[in-house]
Order: sequence, then structure tokens, then C-alpha cells
Amino acid sequence: MTRHPNSRPHPDPRTALPRLAEALRGLPPSCGPVRLVAIDGHAGSGKSTFARRLADAFDGVFAGVPVLRLDDIASHDALFAWTERLHRAVLGPLSRGEAAHYAVYDWTERRFGPADRVLPPAPVVIVEGVGAGRAALRPFLAQLLWMDVPQEEAWARGRQRDGQVQSDFWDGWEPAERRHFAEDPSRPFAHFLVRQSPEGYELLQGPSETPVGTQVVTQS
Repeated sequence: MTRHPNSRPHPDPRTALPRLAEALRGLPPSCGPVRLVAIDGHAGSGKSTFARRLADAFDGVFAGVPVLRLDDIASHDALFAWTERLHRAVLGPLSRGEAAHYAVYDWTERRFGPADRVLPPAPVVIVEGVGAGRAALRPFLAQLLWMDVPQEEAWARGRQRDGQVQSDFWDGWEPAERRHFAEDPSRPFAHFLVRQSPEGYELLQGPSETPVGTQVVTQS
């Protein structure tokens, strides 16, 4: 039976993320043999931590779910203009069932390294970062999750995390992110909204009309 999005069941927090992982791995492949799951949201909203915990929730033949960080694909000169690079280096190979090889950007040295990072065409691959749910990527996605933290709150977290040394970067980032989501919003297309709660994570039905599995779970 499908639960109403506003209902609030309380599953065992020890099994909540595995239940979400089970629902996700039941989806059909979306990028060649890969089920590509995107985690989007404002900078500082907790995407990386959630992606890591979700990846750890998979087991069995789906164990070892790789995570692609869009911070590795973007750069100072292309905070959001990285779609072509992602298609060429990652989505193209994965859609053919091949391993992707891509260069990782060094935000301190301000340059890309060699194209020696390997992303296998695993049954599930998680891509996390601001813009992971952009229109150009959505045809390749099996599911889109949005970290539902208000913009100003997320940015305040990010600034606190990065410290004064990154203050100039954030001064440039904020208007760039604001322009990006004004032109290419992700939240309206999310299948799940991920909210932090005292118990951990709460996943609510998103604006998209194609939900997966259960509508609400919590995870400590």
C-alpha cells in the first residue's frame, strides 16, 4: 500500500537507508546498464555526507556503489559550465557500458590532474553536487534527490565549514548558484526531498510525479 506523502511512519532507523537503497536498485537502468542517482541541493546542504551514507547502505551484488563528486568535474572557470565535460568523460562511456576515466580538478592548484580517476559502470552510481539534477542530465537519471535545506541556511553552513580563507570564493559562488537555479532549477523535478531531522534524515515525496517505493523514511 502506498503511503500518503504527509504520513509519518517511523521505521527502524537501522534499516531505513537500506530500504531506500532497495527501492533504488529496483529501478530500471537509466544510463546504459547504470542506474544513475543524483543528489542535488544548495552548496553546504549536506549532499556529500548523504551520498556517502546512501552508498554504504547498498549490499549484495550492489555493494561498493561509487560516488561521482561534481566538485571534481567543475572548476573556477566553469562553476556550472561543465555539462559537455561530464557527457564526454563520464556519461558517454557509462551509457556504452564502459568505465569512465576523468580528470579531477584541484581547487587549490587551480588545474586539472591526469585523467586517471576511474568510474566503473556499476549497477548503481551516485552523482552528487550542485547542478546534479540539471535538465541536461535528467534524461540519464534513474532518480533525483534534493537536499531540502533553505538556500541561506545551506550557504551559512558552507561558509562556516570552509572558514575565512574561502570567503572570497563564496562571495563569487553565491550569485553564480543563484543564477544557475533561476535558469535551470532542479527541485521541481526531484523524486524525493531529503530533510535533516533530530533522528537523522527524513525523505518526503518530491514534486516529481514518478515516485519510487516508500514516500517517507528516517535514518539516524
